[in-house]
Amino acid sequence: MKKILLGALAGACVPTLALAQSSVQLYGIADAGVMWQHGSSPKIISGGEDGSRLGFKGSEDLGRGLKAVFNLEARVELDTGKQQPVLINENQGYYLTRGMDALPPPLLAAVRTALQPPGGPAVNPENALFDRTSMVGLITPIGAFLVGRMYTPGYEVFAAADTFEVGTGGTWGSITGGTAGFQALGADIRSQRAAQYRIALPSGLGGSVMVAGRGSGYYGLYNKFWGVAITYKARGWDVGIGHNHGYDPSGAPSLRTTTIGGSYTWNDWKFFAGWHDQRNQHSTLLPTYIAGWDALIAPQLAPLGPATAAALRNVFVTNIDNNTQQDAVGYQAGFQYRVGASRFLASIARQNDRTPSNSDATLFALGYNYYLSKRTDLYAVASYIKNDNEAQYSPSTAGSPGGFTPAPGENGRAFQLGMRYRF
Repeated sequence: MKKILLGALAGACVPTLALAQSSVQLYGIADAGVMWQHGSSPKIISGGEDGSRLGFKGSEDLGRGLKAVFNLEARVELDTGKQQPVLINENQGYYLTRGMDALPPPLLAAVRTALQPPGGPAVNPENALFDRTSMVGLITPIGAFLVGRMYTPGYEVFAAADTFEVGTGGTWGSITGGTAGFQALGADIRSQRAAQYRIALPSGLGGSVMVAGRGSGYYGLYNKFWGVAITYKARGWDVGIGHNHGYDPSGAPSLRTTTIGGSYTWNDWKFFAGWHDQRNQHSTLLPTYIAGWDALIAPQLAPLGPATAAALRNVFVTNIDNNTQQDAVGYQAGFQYRVGASRFLASIARQNDRTPSNSDATLFALGYNYYLSKRTDLYAVASYIKNDNEAQYSPSTAGSPGGFTPAPGENGRAFQLGMRYRF
């Protein structure tokens, strides 16, 4: 998730993905290691520090200040060779079924299994080939015009503010998903079927605007989506403010996020800070959950009679509606320090849940990199999450959500070792 190829345009409106004239380049990242999580057996994982990927990018100089560019980037899970990572652990998440105790125990167990199928994909449920990025665009003297599946403006600001660069168990994103663990996105990372305009001025000021229609958003479930960001990248600063706003299939406001933050580099030090507000009163996943009940659960309830079946469905629908809503504000601060071939990282992040459950979480993380070369490094990260009330957050990675702690309110902790090779 970390490497944002559609970064700010450099110099005279040329993006960071620009290559030599009329060229195509094959590139990628191979990242794998082992992760120990509380409440789960050790796992061989892919994409610990950086999501493993294989990509193609290119450009052609058209003259008159115009340049055509494209970028296709596919997810690759080194542990399985697939493109659909699963949750790091197998623990059950309970927040989505909060308030459903009126359901008979066997039915409640079936609902939990349907909502969180064992071994089910946690990312890229569509099994798309180029789910990370797929875009084509035109660079002009007045900015870049891009079309396809791309990182959203708000998420680019979020990534710039994350001390652990949205990777390893130290990433800020470990505690922003859903309300009490990974139930839904805490920010739209990418949007498909999107059009984007980007510009960067020589002064360091820049910005981006993204718009998309039906079938947009990370999962392609929005009725429409828009995002905007203003950034400043100069004199050691990489800061910005970004806002994303999605709408559910009926057109009602869905996930809305506002992020402010970034970093400042001073000699061998790099300091990070960020603020992230997330609200969602109409989850785009709600129709899918209800349709799942009607298709998988309702037929099993027919012998109980229409009245009982309707009452049980009402219990499910009422509570799944409440439990998919999000209202939280997060904070994160930390630093990186480089000395020789080593890099040290430390951060603290807080998720203040403003829903009635008050399921707050606090993340503490320490990390270390040793760079064998400019392309290859070894890393070690220790992370600890203090969960309150019904929170079940467990440390994640760049490539996969962490999953859940064994029980609500139980603290999460993890340690990981890995190697990243960039080519």
